Parts: sequence; C-alpha cells; structure tokens
Amino acid sequence: MEKGKISPLQMAVLIYPTIIATAILLVPAITGDQARQDMWLSPIWASLAGFLAAFIAIQLNKRFPKQTIIQYSETIAGKFLGKVIGLAFIFFLAHLCGVILREYGEFVKGNFLEDTPMIVILGSMAFVCALAVRGGIEVMARSAQVFVPVVTVLFILILLLLTPDLDPGNMLPAFEKGLMPSLRGAVVPAGWFLEFFMISFMLPFLRSRKKVVKWNITTIIAVMFTMVVTNMVTMFVFGAITSKFTYPVMEAARYISIAEFVQHMESVVMAIWVGGIFVKISVFFYATVLSTAQWLKLSDYQPIVFPFALIITVLGYWSAGNLQGLEKFLSETFPFYSLVFLAIIPIMLLAAAIMLGKRSATHAE
Repeated sequence: MEKGKISPLQMAVLIYPTIIATAILLVPAITGDQARQDMWLSPIWASLAGFLAAFIAIQLNKRFPKQTIIQYSETIAGKFLGKVIGLAFIFFLAHLCGVILREYGEFVKGNFLEDTPMIVILGSMAFVCALAVRGGIEVMARSAQVFVPVVTVLFILILLLLTPDLDPGNMLPAFEKGLMPSLRGAVVPAGWFLEFFMISFMLPFLRSRKKVVKWNITTIIAVMFTMVVTNMVTMFVFGAITSKFTYPVMEAARYISIAEFVQHMESVVMAIWVGGIFVKISVFFYATVLSTAQWLKLSDYQPIVFPFALIITVLGYWSAGNLQGLEKFLSETFPFYSLVFLAIIPIMLLAAAIMLGKRSATHAE
C-alpha cells in the first residue's frame, strides 16, 4: 500500500504546517472576537486539545503499530461497525480537505486573482497536491522540508518588519473580565489543535518510534507559540478592531513601509500561505485516499488519487457559498465537527481496545 518511510522529525515537519497554515490567517480574527485583548492566551488553553489528540493517536499506534484508524476500528469494533466508522472518517477527511481547499481559494481570489474563476483556482491546487500525494509520504515529507523553513523565515521577517507599528498598550487592560473570554476564544483554535490526530496516518510509516513523543511535544509547543505570537502581533497593531478583519495578518502586512522601500509585503504573506496550504491539503488528501484504499481493501491508493482530486475540487467549490458562509462554518461548526472525529471517536476506540484487550499481533512492546 505505502512503501515509503519517514522519520519522526519529518512527521513533525509535515504536521506543523498542517495545523498552522490556515490558523495564522484565520484564527486571530475568530479568537479576537471572543477574547479581545486576552486573545494571546487562547492558544495556550487550546494547545491542551493538541496534547490530547497526539496522546490518543500514539496510544492507539502502540497497540496497532502498522495500522491506521480505518484498519484498527474494524479490529476493535467489529467488521460492520468498524466499516461504518471508517466510512464516516473518509467522508470527514474528504469534506475537510475540500473546506481547506476552499479556504485557499477564498484567500487567493479575494486578495490576488479576483477575475479568475474559483473552480480554476481550486482545481489547479488540487492537481498540484495530487502529484505530491501520488509520490507517497516520502515525497510529501521532502516537499515539507523544503517549504517549511522558507515559510518560517518569511513569517519571522513579516513579524520583524511590523515592529515599528506595534503598540503593547493595546493589550490593556489584561484579564478585565477574568479568564472566561480567553477560554471562550480557545474553542475554535482547539479545533485546529485536534488536527494533531492526523499523525495517526503517519505513525505506521515511521522508520523509528524512539523520538515520537519528543517531536510531537515540540511541534505542539511550536504551533502554540506561533499562534500566541501571531495573536499578540495583530493585537498590538489593530487593538480592539482585530476581529473586524478576515485576515488580520494580511492587513498588518499592508502597514509595513520602511523608507518607502520595503512595502507592499502582501506577496510575502501570499508565499507563506501557498507554501503552508500546499502541505496541509496534501496531508488531508493523502489521509483521504489512503483511508479509502484501506476501506476498499485495495492494494494501492495511487489509482484513486486523481479521481479524488476532482472530488475534493467539487467539495471545495460547494462547501461554502461565499466567504461569510465559510467563516460561519469555521467559527461555529468546525470545533465540534473536529471534536467528534478527532477526539471522541478515537477516545472511544482506545477505551474499547483497552477494556477488550484488543491489539494487533505485531503490537509494539
């Protein structure tokens, strides 16, 4: 099925942009609406969901080291119920992949390619991601190793160039209404952190499991730190009006002007977005086709990659009528949607596996 192997470090490099790619542009506005000047604290609370998701994925992998959730759900819950769980997961992954593709489409069309049909923007990215997915998890990991350092440097550059426009006073008064606003603001980013369960589709293909826990903890902390810094910078720049912008980081980049030489940095934000979203879509795309092939008992997932590129393009096109509909889904539905599939179902499977003593014949010692 999948002959490629990756290291725990490569898994970390894959999962970091999978979480952060869409979060850095969308989460500040959503979090700011609830937490206001305490929005910097929300990612810290939300990171607990990431630790939970990673813990569950690793514990299930210890019992079923060569299997994904599609396979061990049948072992734990029985063939019929396991098939139902697997099918539901495939629909979830495909739909979320379409939603992520639509996030990319809305950003690109709204800011750069206003006259380009949405279906063309979505289809072109789906095709590029399909090429990476068809190459296998090793190709995806190597692509991420190229993109992630470049994207990280560009993001740090944007933050440094914003330094003259930062006003720490915008964060005051801190904790004016206690901790509740920051806790409410953590609900939506917690949905992003739950995506750490996506490592369950990478764990079976690791060369070594010796540093799995270390790299997952490091990645969760890195994602949390990135979100905290992003929220702080946007709050320092915009203050109470942060939530009024759909993409606060993009708007902040427009503020950059140094001696009328360094300005119009929107293209850098675009580069960050495209590099990160390519990895994120590829990971969800890969999980979707791998799950489908395992559910159908196919010997290889490659033949269904390009058909699924068409499917996720259509799903992306129809997942939201407009940007407002997409924002409504992400802020109101997505946190609970991800909670069910990336936390509740895996927790139930892990609990059942422990109580019934279920594990694969080649379980890790």
